Amino acid sequence: MPEVEKLPEEKHFPEDLKPPEKMFPGSQLGQPLVYLERLELIRNVCRDEALKNLSHTPVSKFVLDRIFVCDKHKILFCQTPKVGNTQWKKVLIVLNGAFPSIEEIPENVVHDHEKNGLPRLSSFSDAEIQRRLRTYFKFFIVRDPFERLISAFKDKFVHNPRFEPWYRHEIAPGIIRKYRRNRTETRGIQFEDFVRYLGDPNHRWLDLQFGDHIIHWVTYVELCAPCEIMYSVIGHHETLEDDAPYILREAGIDHLVSYPTIPPGITVYNRTKVEHYFLGVSKRDIRRLYARFEGDFKLFGYQKPDFLLN
Repeated sequence: MPEVEKLPEEKHFPEDLKPPEKMFPGSQLGQPLVYLERLELIRNVCRDEALKNLSHTPVSKFVLDRIFVCDKHKILFCQTPKVGNTQWKKVLIVLNGAFPSIEEIPENVVHDHEKNGLPRLSSFSDAEIQRRLRTYFKFFIVRDPFERLISAFKDKFVHNPRFEPWYRHEIAPGIIRKYRRNRTETRGIQFEDFVRYLGDPNHRWLDLQFGDHIIHWVTYVELCAPCEIMYSVIGHHETLEDDAPYILREAGIDHLVSYPTIPPGITVYNRTKVEHYFLGVSKRDIRRLYARFEGDFKLFGYQKPDFLLN
C-alpha cells in the first residue's frame, strides 16, 4: 500500500482559524430558493444540540487536505469522493491553467497531486487559510449517503478501475478479520462486512491503519466540516444537471469552462439498487450504520431510509 499520512488523532486546528459567524455572503441574496433552503437547513441542523456529535468536526489538517484551491478565480472545492468529484477536479485543473481544456487532461493526472496543479488548502499558512475561508467562493457536492457507500464499495472492492490493489489485498482483509461473522466463509469482502465496519462505534482504530484511504467512505461532516466552514453553495448529485451550471455561474466562471456532459440517468437515486445491496445486511447493522451517517442525512435533507430500517 502506498505510504499514507495517518489521520491526526486529536490535532485540532487553532481556534483563531474558525471562520466568522454565519451570515449571508452578498451574492446569496439573489440565489434561487432551493440553494438558500439548503444552506438554511445546514444552519438549523448545526444548531441542533441533539445532533452536535454528528454534525460538528474540527477544521483539522484532514479537512484542509480535502479542500482544493483555485487562487486565480478565488474558489475552494471540498472533495467528497464518489459524488462526481473527478469532473469538478478537471474543471479546477483547467481554471488553474494546467491544461487548456477538460478533454486534454490525461485520466492519470487528475488524481496525481504532484502533476494536477491543484494545491490543497492545508499547504498554506494559518493566516492564508483563514483569508481564503473567509473570502473565497466555497462549494461541495453531496448525494444520498447510503448510495454513496454502495458506490465506494463497488469502486474500491469490486471493480477498482484505477487498479489500486491495496484496497483488495490490505484493506479488505483487515475488515474481514475483524467483522466477518462466519469465520468459515472464504469469499472476498461482502457489502455486509463493509457495513459492519462502518457502523461500529469503534471503527476509528481501523481508520487510523487505513490512513487517507478512508476518504471514500467517511461522512461529509468529517470531510468538509459544513458546520464550521460557511459554504457558498451545496450541490446535490441527484440534481447535478441544474446544480453544475448554477455553481459555475455563481463562481463567475461559466464563460471560461463547462461541466462535462452528464450521461442520462446517472445521477438519479436508485432505490432498487439500495434495497438489493442491503438485502443480506441485518437490521441491527443497518441501524448502526444510519446512526453514524444520520448527520449527513439531516444536514443535506436526505430522507431517512425507513424502508431499510423497519
